Order: sequence, then structure tokens, then C-alpha cells
Amino acid sequence: MALTYEWSINSLKKKDQVNSEGVTLEGAVVQTYWKVVGTDENGHAAEFQGATPFTAENVPAGSFVAFEDLTEESVCGWVQNIVNNDPVYKAHIDERIRHNIDVEHGLEVEVNENDLPWSTGDVTPVPSADADAEADPVE
Repeated sequence: MALTYEWSINSLKKKDQVNSEGVTLEGAVVQTYWKVVGTDENGHAAEFQGATPFTAENVPAGSFVAFEDLTEESVCGWVQNIVNNDPVYKAHIDERIRHNIDVEHGLEVEVNENDLPWSTGDVTPVPSADADAEADPVE
């Protein structure tokens, strides 16, 4: 089941950082908070939210993009590069999106004890010894 994705940035943290050249890069993005919405082939969608840290320590001054010149598309690209190059993390995100689609669209339903096919409906909870001790405090 293939998913299509729509990425967005919820917020950022920035700070001045000195790169490996000794140049202070003002307003470097050091943290991103993002969301990706995955949609399956049936049009069912669900989201996953994440956070990805960054550093400008290895960014040459000549290729640094000033904070005021950033676009959401470019920052989403940074995040996607991190996510897509980590197969374990990418698989986790896909699994969570698929799970959320299943739950949100009633494709996965939790069956309670009384609703199990072999249940008589006469399930009586058995209190634990801990519950009895909590119910009768010693004064």
C-alpha cells in the first residue's frame, strides 16, 4: 500500500552559530517541528508529527541561507532528506501513519473482552490483592 505525502513545518528554533570556518551564521535553524500527512490509494489520510534538530556548524558561509530567505519548501526538503535517508525511522513513520489511517477510518477495531466471539457476556472483573489494599487503608 503506497502512501503519498504532504509535508509542512509547524515551528522552528533558531540561534546564531559559529561554523567550522569561524564565521558566525546569524539565525541558523537548530530545530524543526514538522508534520507529514500520508494518504493511501483509497484517499484515507492520517498524520505523523516529528521534530528534527539541525546544526550549521558544517555549513560554509557561502552556502548559508539567511533565516528571512528560507522557504517552507526548502526546510521541508532538509527534513525529508533526514527522514528518507534513515530507513528505520522512515518505516516507523509509515507504520504509524498506516495505523492511524486504520484506526481513524474504522479499518482496525479493538474488540473488548465482552465482545470476543467466545464470550458469554458474563465477564466479572476479579479484583487484585493490590486493589483490596488500596480500598481498605490502614489508619
